[in-house]
Amino acid sequence: MAPSPLAMLAGWIAEARAHPDIRNADAVALATVDAEGEPDVRMVLARGLDPLRGWITFYTDRGSVKGRALDATGRASLVFHWDALARQVRLGGRVIRAPDADSDAYFASRPRDSRIAAWTSEQSRPVASREALERTFEETARRWGGVDGDEAIPRPEDWGGYVVQAERIELWVERAGRLHDRARWTRSPEAAREGDDRWRVTRLQP
Repeated sequence: MAPSPLAMLAGWIAEARAHPDIRNADAVALATVDAEGEPDVRMVLARGLDPLRGWITFYTDRGSVKGRALDATGRASLVFHWDALARQVRLGGRVIRAPDADSDAYFASRPRDSRIAAWTSEQSRPVASREALERTFEETARRWGGVDGDEAIPRPEDWGGYVVQAERIELWVERAGRLHDRARWTRSPEAAREGDDRWRVTRLQP
């Protein structure tokens, strides 16, 4: 088995992105636990894989349920599953906030209506109706020169990235007769923080 899972992980993601039957290859289940120990899980889009350091980045409203949980515990787990490829990836570790420069750059790359929506929605908070949400969007759009305008839209202060510094990565491949291939790579928290590509690998029974 390979001494590091990172090249294989990057290759799998590239294959998933190229596959005609996979619509959201970057979709990943994000599991968190809040300050009271309540678990939660939801889908997010992985918007960056550092194949040298083993870090995964995603972006969200930091005032949301997931943002508050991530800030409270600094830990998370992720699962990629591509049924069309018969492959799965599980990983987890420490979570830190992405640098402001990275969050600014990604926010600026988003479609204009998505940037307006980031100012419109207080994610995870109640709203009276769909109509109320749409009215707020229209008001926000006018503030920034309209959906079709060209006025710059800055990143909201409470919107930004999180980086999962993987301490463990498990790769799974479906095989006939349920004799699936499973292997787990682990490294110390210190190595994960430093992006050190030295891992211990163990083959697992399916």
